[in-house]
Amino acid sequence: MNTILISIIALPIIEILLFIKIGENIGAINTIFLIIFTAVVGVYFARIQGIKTIKSGFLNIYQNRMPVYEILSGASIAIAAVFLILPGFFTDILGFLLLIPITRKLLLAPIMKKARNQKKDDKTIEAEIIDEKKDEL
Repeated sequence: MNTILISIIALPIIEILLFIKIGENIGAINTIFLIIFTAVVGVYFARIQGIKTIKSGFLNIYQNRMPVYEILSGASIAIAAVFLILPGFFTDILGFLLLIPITRKLLLAPIMKKARNQKKDDKTIEAEIIDEKKDEL
């Protein structure tokens, strides 16, 4: 709970500081155009990555594999799109990091590892009951 509260307070402070510093260097109008540009480009790339992830997920379903990575990847792409739409440079950096497939794999690797370990610990035995006696009428 405390990390969420700290994030809610710290994120706007970081964004305002970055607005001021970048605005001093490139000017206010250019800073506004840069924010709009990163939002448009980011949403475009989020759309492309989302379509690729959906295709990969359907391919895994077609091959009777669980698309765990694709589900997590799709969620991270959605979070990246939200970060890119929010005005600010820090959130844009986080959004672009989530959009790049290599960094997304690095960020999702611990979650995937935990899911695999949890699957190995499952001691469920799958079986089918076959009744030798047929229904007699």
